[in-house]
Amino acid sequence: MFTLIQNLDMAFIKFIYPFKWNFITKIMIFFTWLGNHGVIWLLLCLLMLLSKKYRKLGILSLISLGICALIVNVSLKPLIQRARPFEEINGIILLIKTPLDRSFPSGHTAASFTMVYIFFRHIRRFFLPIVITAIMISISRLYLNVHYPTDIIASIIIGLLSGFLGEKLFSRLLSYLKN
Repeated sequence: MFTLIQNLDMAFIKFIYPFKWNFITKIMIFFTWLGNHGVIWLLLCLLMLLSKKYRKLGILSLISLGICALIVNVSLKPLIQRARPFEEINGIILLIKTPLDRSFPSGHTAASFTMVYIFFRHIRRFFLPIVITAIMISISRLYLNVHYPTDIIASIIIGLLSGFLGEKLFSRLLSYLKN
């Protein structure tokens, strides 16, 4: 089963690889850059922490992103050790700095969808720009050949789960502090 999934993933990357346009490449590099180290999401958390109205959501977001980082970077990437598409498919020219960690799952995508969960559940007024940014970051990872489609799909699920788990943990922390 894993071989079939790997073959489908590689076929997809080989199919989309030739479709590169200078203008779109610049946009994709920009969105990947936004997601590097979760900086866009950490800055958003900082903005929420500075606002009395959104401070609790800033803390919730940081907890959720922490859970996401533990799942993705501390647990799954070292455990699964999946090579990236540019390492496996001959002839792919990398358009960004070589990532130092493994492919599965995508930290960029997981962190992005952690924030999608938070904003969908708590700040719907700003949900649309968050989800568009998350989708663009995810697509950029495929376009730039640093992730496979299944990396992205799994990372969306992990991100949403991280938001959910963060919400549950934060709720328990608040109830504990009130007692």
